[in-house]
Amino acid sequence: MPILDSHRHIGILPEFPFYGGPPLRADLTARATVAELIDDLDADGIERALVLPNYGVPIPEVAFELNDLALEAAQKDDRIRCGLWVSPKAADAERNRAALELASESGVAALKTSFLLGGHPTDPDCAEELERIFTTAADLGLVVHVHTSPGAASDIDQVGTLVDRYGDATKIHLVHLGGGMSGHMKLIGGRFFDWIEAGKQVYTDTSWTIGFAPTWLVAEIERRGVGHDRVLFATDAPWGDFDGEYHRLRTAAGDGELADAFFTRNFESLYG
Repeated sequence: MPILDSHRHIGILPEFPFYGGPPLRADLTARATVAELIDDLDADGIERALVLPNYGVPIPEVAFELNDLALEAAQKDDRIRCGLWVSPKAADAERNRAALELASESGVAALKTSFLLGGHPTDPDCAEELERIFTTAADLGLVVHVHTSPGAASDIDQVGTLVDRYGDATKIHLVHLGGGMSGHMKLIGGRFFDWIEAGKQVYTDTSWTIGFAPTWLVAEIERRGVGHDRVLFATDAPWGDFDGEYHRLRTAAGDGELADAFFTRNFESLYG
């Protein structure tokens, strides 16, 4: 069946001394050019992809400067849609303004944000930029693509407040299935399905998931009768790998209608 990747990055990050260690660069398979990205899609057999600026170093301009590269990819190959990096922090207001000026360009399907580089979903200092991000997405029919991971500002307890606040009007893609063991438990254990039944436009992908989670997710979709149209395949390359992400989800979903939804139809519905 066609494989569509809802979460893949482009761009090379500089070395950085993470966690008090020496400067390092861990994303060894990151791609610096559109041609290299397309070669990777071909090698993995991916027919379409949502491509996002690479990010992760706490230097604000790095991810913002990669918006042009992501947009170039989307406008060079019609298999590709892109997301633009935006920040929740008030200090990045001018950078956000410049990024959002590109949001109506052809090929743009999402706005990508994360709290890994600072900010917090409930911090008053972030309120104005978050409002601008989510309302712009709603006005333009774009998806807000949000990182989740256990603890701190990216925990689903915190990011979930954005679903509560904006999920009626804005499509929200929570990456990594809530993030780690605690995130999987919270999301699959009820919140994901409760949000859907409440009318929230919430989606997720299974990148970075612990092995048990996709199987449990499928079982809960079947038990509750909702969610089959809200889960997407994603590699998160270069931070994830195609083989691991593909086989984990394919094993859980099988080879019938549910797999077709996860790997193909849900991407088409959400990202065009």
